[in-house]
Amino acid sequence: MLTGRRYLLAFSDEQAAYAEQVGAVCRAVWNTGLEQRREYRRRGAWITYNEQARQVAEAKRDPACGWLADAPSHTLQQTLRDLDQACKTHGTWKVRWRSKTRTAPSFRFPDPKHIAVRRLNRRWGEVRLPKFGPVKFRCTRPLGGTIRNVTVSRDGGRWYISFCVEDGVAEAAPNGKPPVGVDRGVAVAVATSDGGLDDREFVTPGEAVRLKRLQQRLSRSLRVHGRNRGSKRRDAIRAQLGRLNARIRARRADFAAQTAVRLVREHGMVAVEGLRIKNMTASAKGTVDQPGRNVKAKAGLNRAILSKGWGGFLLKLEHAARYHGAHIEKVNPAYTSQTCNACKHVAPESRESQAVFRCVACGHQDHADVNAAKNILAAGLAVTGRGDLAAGRSVKRQPPERLAA
Repeated sequence: MLTGRRYLLAFSDEQAAYAEQVGAVCRAVWNTGLEQRREYRRRGAWITYNEQARQVAEAKRDPACGWLADAPSHTLQQTLRDLDQACKTHGTWKVRWRSKTRTAPSFRFPDPKHIAVRRLNRRWGEVRLPKFGPVKFRCTRPLGGTIRNVTVSRDGGRWYISFCVEDGVAEAAPNGKPPVGVDRGVAVAVATSDGGLDDREFVTPGEAVRLKRLQQRLSRSLRVHGRNRGSKRRDAIRAQLGRLNARIRARRADFAAQTAVRLVREHGMVAVEGLRIKNMTASAKGTVDQPGRNVKAKAGLNRAILSKGWGGFLLKLEHAARYHGAHIEKVNPAYTSQTCNACKHVAPESRESQAVFRCVACGHQDHADVNAAKNILAAGLAVTGRGDLAAGRSVKRQPPERLAA
């Protein structure tokens, strides 16, 4: 199976400056290629990756576009391949521009023949990249497979290298362990149908104060330097915010990975809600003609959802399930938090708070997220009942409701 290995790079000052330059060139190629594709669509025509790659090769020979030759050719070609895939998947008009201030520099070396890795000692390794030369990286664990491609990116002021490797491991057979339902919440990050509550504070109280202070300083710098958004003071504040947010993201990713591995090791089927997180966290501001309602409350809910990392947890869960013989079942999330698991009565009033569920029909009381997890498990078992979890799935079917009655 394909898997990823991420390590901290130890660029020299010259290499770090060159990496910034390569990232800027790749960003310019992405934005120019996207604008070209949109212009073609306006005329009712199409342009392919091959044609764009040919034009970039020609532009590199033009003295006016000599800056294109500063970047490795394969990184520019891979940028156009990524753009082509994004346009095919999402549509030309939905693909986003890459902003200089909001998009961290990133570029990929797709050919493993140009990558050479060797171990220096117990803590450090060395990778040789085209036009970079040898670069040291913190070798925290073995690669464990054959390199397929390499991505260099910056996160929180640090540079990282990610190896996509073929580990030679086949997907595990079903482990036959009991199923579990999982509810992703705001008060508690992960609640399971067996009563487990997993949560962690990703931001310490001191960091929360510092984060708010930095955001205030950033806002003031925007007002003072409204005509020069690239001021040195503003860049320094953004760098501090980036380092702090990177630390918070690392804690969130660590929690998601550990929780996901534990769940798939102990259970054969994990039922989760098939949530559309992007739609759930959309802004409620509305338009000038039709302004939204409860905008502040909705903004607070959006921040709470994003701070728990629902999407990242599901990705970690699906990745870990391949190695431990578990199956991830996504169920319809409708009414899972309003349904009583004991009597199946549906009422919004039963959900008294984020933590308390008390059925207005039968009086059953439980933790609100655990009650929802039990409903998710029941829905997941109903789905998997129409075919077992064997490697060659059988055609077992539940009897129709009218016959079962």
